[in-house]
Amino acid sequence: MLLAEAPGALAPSNPFGEFATGTWFLLRTRSRQEKVIANDLAARKVLHFLPLMTCVRYYGHRKTVVDVPLFPGYVFLRGEAEEAYAADRAGRLAQIMRITDQERVEDELRNIWLALNQNAELTHYPYLKKGVRVEVRSGPFRGLRGVIEEMGKHDRLILQVNTLGRAVCLEVDAALLDVIE
Repeated sequence: MLLAEAPGALAPSNPFGEFATGTWFLLRTRSRQEKVIANDLAARKVLHFLPLMTCVRYYGHRKTVVDVPLFPGYVFLRGEAEEAYAADRAGRLAQIMRITDQERVEDELRNIWLALNQNAELTHYPYLKKGVRVEVRSGPFRGLRGVIEEMGKHDRLILQVNTLGRAVCLEVDAALLDVIE
């Protein structure tokens, strides 16, 4: 399989190849319009990246395997500003954002693209950082709420819980945490 034909990603050609040029834009789409926009960009031969993950959906008693966007509501476009604004003519976009740190987004998206090319099974994982309020989703500490104090080793986090005006720390697996608004 060629890298340009990544499973789980809609793209007319390799947006990360040595001949790929242009600026990265983030297209925020209207609800459930990611694949339509990606197909439109592919038809116009505009470089773009829509990472998709395969998941199982149940409709009544039917089980169906579908590809859903890894980042719902977003498509990455690599090209010129005119191409980004031309994608908005159908009214399927909510916003066009120019990405300021081009090198960083290139590196981050390339990592996801390479993982998809190796048929990695990607799943959503909460974006956690210091100072975010979280709740433990399952396990013996289910329902416990606190603030992430600092990142521990590997995939472990230190959770701060305030009781009686004091703080205690507890190490909790990051996969068990949900971000609280």
